[in-house]
Amino acid sequence: MRNKINYLWKSFNELSIDDLYAILSLRQEVFVLEQNCPYIDADYSDQDAFHLLGYENKNLIGYLRAFPPKIKYDGSSMGRIVIKASHRGNDLGKEITNIGKDFLWEKYPQDEIIISAQHRLLSFYNQLGFKSRGEMYLEDNIDHIQMFIEPNL
Repeated sequence: MRNKINYLWKSFNELSIDDLYAILSLRQEVFVLEQNCPYIDADYSDQDAFHLLGYENKNLIGYLRAFPPKIKYDGSSMGRIVIKASHRGNDLGKEITNIGKDFLWEKYPQDEIIISAQHRLLSFYNQLGFKSRGEMYLEDNIDHIQMFIEPNL
């Protein structure tokens, strides 16, 4: 039985140095090493984001960042959605994405939520209510597609 995940929302200025180090480490572990995709993860967008940290005990095992409208897209958005490899298969990806959706709908109820999803995860995000829009495109040498979900009015 896995331990309970403690989810915390923080603005960039509320992140401790340890939080930030854990975030960057987890994102590099998955997006750079595991997916063999060298890219600049520290993209200066973190300062504009809300950060959802999922801790099991003192270990960061899940994360996403969320943006208000007009930062990345016209609508609100989420990105860098990640679960530590050792914790996948327990629906934590769905859980953290749904927490992100609820947060954005609460703050920006009139706006759609937009993500740039890895194309291989299309059915995963479809199950969570997202619909694809436009054509597939390369982002950091990985096939992506824009997806959106209508406001939850």
